[in-house]
Amino acid sequence: MAQWHDLTALEQGAAVAAGDVSPRELLEHFAGREDRVGAFVTRTTEQALARADALAAAGRPADAGPLWGVPTAIKDLNATAGVRTTFGAKRFEHYIPDWSDHVVTAIEDAGLISLGKTNTPEFGSPCYTESAIAPPAVTPWDTTRMAGGSSGGSAAAVAAGLAPLAQGSDGGGSIRIPAACCGVVGFKPSRGRISAGPMYGDPTGLATNGPIARTVRDAAALLDVMARPFPGDPTWAPPAPPGAFLAATEHPPGRLRIARFATPAIADAEVDPEVLTAYERALTLLEDLGHDIDDIPNPLPRSAVAVFETCWSVLTALSVPAGTEDDVQPLTRWLARRGHAISGPQFGLAIGELRRIGAAIVRGLTAYDAVLTPTLAQPPLPVGALRHDADPAADFAAQKAFTPWTSLWNVTGMPAASLPLHRTAAGLPVGIMLAAAPGHDELLLSLCAQVEDASGGFARHTPPAW
Repeated sequence: MAQWHDLTALEQGAAVAAGDVSPRELLEHFAGREDRVGAFVTRTTEQALARADALAAAGRPADAGPLWGVPTAIKDLNATAGVRTTFGAKRFEHYIPDWSDHVVTAIEDAGLISLGKTNTPEFGSPCYTESAIAPPAVTPWDTTRMAGGSSGGSAAAVAAGLAPLAQGSDGGGSIRIPAACCGVVGFKPSRGRISAGPMYGDPTGLATNGPIARTVRDAAALLDVMARPFPGDPTWAPPAPPGAFLAATEHPPGRLRIARFATPAIADAEVDPEVLTAYERALTLLEDLGHDIDDIPNPLPRSAVAVFETCWSVLTALSVPAGTEDDVQPLTRWLARRGHAISGPQFGLAIGELRRIGAAIVRGLTAYDAVLTPTLAQPPLPVGALRHDADPAADFAAQKAFTPWTSLWNVTGMPAASLPLHRTAAGLPVGIMLAAAPGHDELLLSLCAQVEDASGGFARHTPPAW
């Protein structure tokens, strides 16, 4: 017999709307599930139950969306009023903000209820989730292996049935990497689709918030909640009507022209045969759906990597003031010192060059409706396989080899999604990635839902740690 966590988020929302379950009952069910994957840093059960009772007392609003009353989780990089928010760093282990960022406010205003803060690496920098304040986040398909990062806790929570869907963020792949490692859907929306206020801490435009879920439709429904622009946002995608992203998943996209390449974009990386099997399976599925596929060369010039690294180092340095590097982890210290060595004019020039590179790539892809690549070069690796505290430069190089495609779409600002289309002979998840033109989130969601339907559905698979 199915339990509440076996249902999709939309199914849970429909049960709440029908009166088959109360928000409190859902919260109690999920709060009672054991975290065996390092998903949560802080659980907020008492606050969540109080909020569930308050929602029930106020009554379901006439304009409530399909996720009203559904549990979720917030990444520990996102400030949440009254809740410990550590940013994955020892120095913030006891920090409790008195304000929430805009994406948290949007989620709360839509009637979702957070179960707590999910695990993230220090300041969200690495593509693995192994901080100094919590156990590593691991994939529920094999708990000796990484959940990816930096939204590793959110992806692990969703994949293990600890939350039906969760918020993540992505500056170089940090939604899509853990989605691939954990066998769930991760959607990075277009630049400016979701407000980064009120702090606007990333002047490069690389990072955005986005949804992680077991199905494309659940992810689209959460994107509908999160995609709320605020006055003063420095960038914005074209406004979408309420419910437009979920509605897009119910309409096939028509015949599309899709480019594809599997040449690693940012590093000379060895690609696992299982990854190429997933990539070829995606080709066959897309062709069977009637789409036209063209093989293209990698569109990212290798010179872009150094420009990206300049920006990434400065972003890390913004979180680690000069002279305070000794109380952070070795990788953060190494990146921060690189960032502090870069002058203001150098940083400004790097941002400008990064935008020119992104614009050139977007122009070069205008003939295509979507682009297909693998998500990662390998299935999820053992915990600690990438981390190298004694040699942070080797650590960073290993991360690039593991994630040689994801940051491309942060540079361009294009929406991109990782879909759990394949599993290895050992049962490990392998993701494939689809991207679309900037602002075409609805088209990409339509295509992703079509792929999911043709594959038989992603949520039908549950891991051993379910």
